[in-house]
Amino acid sequence: MLFTAIAATVVILPWAVTSTVGHREQPRRVGDTHLAQQPLVGLGGGVTVREISQATPFSMVALTGGDLTGTTARVRARHADGSWGPWYGTEALTARGDGAAARPRGTDPVFVGKTTTVQISVSRPAGAPRTSAPKTAPPPGLGYIPATSEQPLAQNISAILISPPQAPVDTQWNPPTAIVAPGQAPAIIARAQWGADPAVRCGNRPFDQPIRAAVVHHTAESNDYQPQDSAAIVQSILAYHTQILGWCDIAYNALVDKYGQVFEGRAGALLGPVQGDHTGGFNSDSWGVAMIGNFDDVAPTPIQLHTIGRLIGWRLGMDHVDPRGTVALPSAGGENTYFPLNAVATLPTIFAHRDVGATDCPGNVAYGLLDEIRDTAAHFSGPPRPEDLALSLQGGAIYDRWQTIGGPSSVLGAPTSPEATGAGDARYATFANGAMYWSPETGPQVVTGAIYDAWASLGYERGALGLPTSSEFQEPQWVKQNFQHGTLNFDRLTGRVTRVIDGVVEELPPPSAGGPPVQLERFSPVTPAA
Repeated sequence: MLFTAIAATVVILPWAVTSTVGHREQPRRVGDTHLAQQPLVGLGGGVTVREISQATPFSMVALTGGDLTGTTARVRARHADGSWGPWYGTEALTARGDGAAARPRGTDPVFVGKTTTVQISVSRPAGAPRTSAPKTAPPPGLGYIPATSEQPLAQNISAILISPPQAPVDTQWNPPTAIVAPGQAPAIIARAQWGADPAVRCGNRPFDQPIRAAVVHHTAESNDYQPQDSAAIVQSILAYHTQILGWCDIAYNALVDKYGQVFEGRAGALLGPVQGDHTGGFNSDSWGVAMIGNFDDVAPTPIQLHTIGRLIGWRLGMDHVDPRGTVALPSAGGENTYFPLNAVATLPTIFAHRDVGATDCPGNVAYGLLDEIRDTAAHFSGPPRPEDLALSLQGGAIYDRWQTIGGPSSVLGAPTSPEATGAGDARYATFANGAMYWSPETGPQVVTGAIYDAWASLGYERGALGLPTSSEFQEPQWVKQNFQHGTLNFDRLTGRVTRVIDGVVEELPPPSAGGPPVQLERFSPVTPAA
């Protein structure tokens, strides 16, 4: 990603480990986020690597300057054992905040993990004049030059080191579910929950009309973060956008992390009446959502991709916009789009930032997956598709076993329900051709065909046999399967099933024409969407 870097500043945010169990009810504020500015003096043309350290740990780094055209930058962090982490590219922010003409340019902040030292590799055009220190020093105790003060301009480049507050040690994270009722939005973490300062908001960005499109972004930072880091990353982006770049609030309407967590973005912009500032030239008609991470070379996680699709499907549906449609949008012009003022751009109703601006956003890999986002958004109000149900199973033993035996091509076929709770600590999911049951004692076991029907008619795992403890054993005449308290045997010649418990053999009656009984706590199979 290229910027023009005649002047740049690096901002580092240190980790403020001040949360305690006794203060859990107190929302974190942007004021808890620490920013430190370190000018990069003496950078000329070509590639220069600078090492920056500070005693207070930080976890995110950004560059700012008066002009970042033609410059590239990479950042890497030193680990506690002295080794260096991977290089992360920085990406210039092309959306500008309100009244931003005299404000500094900047890159998206890069999450590098907790560290006290980073190396920054800056590549500038040949013959670029050497950078100098900004004329205005940071006020005592603040650590950075506020956006309301004199900003670093032409010959200044600075690093901003950003340290969000650390999550309390007893923080518990519950992963979002991939399956929600048709037409129901994903759970959204409100600004007060992730720690936004309630005083930070845009009072001069009215937005009182239906949206006509959604724009997909990425935050262009590391993908190597834990779920507990995400709220702090959003806090840091807010602090950087407002305190360093001088914007009135965070630019995006919403953000989605790689674990499927959704964060409310700009205050009042989730449903209106406040406009976002995420896509230069096209903010007045669009709703912007950013995936937390960098997707130039790797794909968003399945749940991240699925969640952003559902989120956009929900928001577009409120204004009756077809996620698979197209729209003609007039450009507001400006330096951050290649569509001049009043030019009309014909775009998909879900498009990418790069479709209208000189940016890689949302990354090459994510850009290739936009059709998947559109399909998910289009199915927002319909029943879950088999791929939605499969996604909901990911991360569990049932999903892993299903994949091992062939996934959708296996004897079980596609899933027809999400994972559910059975008797005791048992878990199960139903499939097109049977079911899979898991418990700590038995592991994941497949039940299909006549044996499954017979076992179901006996009460599933609550019956006398208990849970399955093996797969089927295929013999010339018989198909056998073991259970906790006995076996079921299917006779290929007669089509009958016998039960054996404690050596007592009992032939079971033929299955009911209506199929096995469905216990109250069991999910009815979902009819997959077409």
